[in-house]
Amino acid sequence: MTAALLAGCLTASAQEPQAAEKANNAFAPHWYLQGQIGGQYTLGEVDFDDLLSGNAQVGAGYNFTPVWGLRLSLNAWQSKGGTDLSYLGLGKETWKYNYVAPSLDVTCDLTNWILGYKANRVCNFGLLAGIGFNVAWNNDDAQSLYNLIYQTMLTSGITPPMEHQMTLLWDGTKTRFTGRFGAYLDFNVSRRVALGLEFNSNLLADGYNSKDADNVDWYFNALAGVKVRLGKLAPKAKTTADPIVVEKIVEKIVEKPVEVEKIVYKEADPQKRETLRRDIFYTLRGSDISRTEMAKVEDVVNYLRKYPEAKVSVTGYADRNTGNPRINVGYARSRAEGVANVLVNKYGIDRSRIIVDSKGDTVQPYEQNDLNRVTICIAD
Repeated sequence: MTAALLAGCLTASAQEPQAAEKANNAFAPHWYLQGQIGGQYTLGEVDFDDLLSGNAQVGAGYNFTPVWGLRLSLNAWQSKGGTDLSYLGLGKETWKYNYVAPSLDVTCDLTNWILGYKANRVCNFGLLAGIGFNVAWNNDDAQSLYNLIYQTMLTSGITPPMEHQMTLLWDGTKTRFTGRFGAYLDFNVSRRVALGLEFNSNLLADGYNSKDADNVDWYFNALAGVKVRLGKLAPKAKTTADPIVVEKIVEKIVEKPVEVEKIVYKEADPQKRETLRRDIFYTLRGSDISRTEMAKVEDVVNYLRKYPEAKVSVTGYADRNTGNPRINVGYARSRAEGVANVLVNKYGIDRSRIIVDSKGDTVQPYEQNDLNRVTICIAD
């Protein structure tokens, strides 16, 4: 079921419109609170449904990045044990006991890791792993069953093998270390609220169910609940444009309408020409120039043809919230070289007039994460 939901999530996310240059998509580290309820299966030798019990969990976490976070959780309610005593004429017997289990978990959002962060994504799939301890008590049912086995053996004269007959019976309160790993799926109802599913597996030292099985004991939790994100979140997505280009157009048309013609025809002196800047944006993990962005490349070509002594600096960038620094250096380099190759091969600009550079994700020219998938061309 988890694999099917993950496939649906990734497919839906991949079909979302790619509009990196138009999305204000910055991630803000934040706290969250979580409450969940569900069921538990404690691994044992009797029927599956005989070892099911209720389960609940509360947690508080902090997401440091779109991918990595920490969560402190408290899982509690009830576990069960069981054994087959048919050779004593008692049939299959079960017993229950209570526990609380705090755990510190590391969370990894695979959807954001693979597809990149999106503030308005519908669902996110991730993995978790952690360590903690289990504090169990109220093992009276197991004690009663142990006494029954003992009395039955005495009256029947049977001496059965005891390896699986509760030889590790405990009473009072017992504390054990636990290890945990699992998966989760969040459906984002809004920017602050998500409904989620979680499945986690927990292992403990042998004897948790009072039986000596010569291996570790396990219990498995399936939970559904709600997550509420706290504090400042990423701003709502909004459309933007190339701020530098728009600013120049507004200035010339609105404030200096009469001087537009003068700029076009009077700037013959190279020392008086204006510097041209065009920012060419890309989709996630993309290096191909789209049709709309190609118009900006043509602006650079027209400038270089008008001013034969001018040169252009072409610098590629990658966003820091996707991939890793080693991969992002390659993305940034391919974006810059792609623009340079178009200038040379398609428009005949001399290679000596082009300076190619790559900053990877070490420099982020924009505050909005997605806008840093960009090649910045400055001609002068």
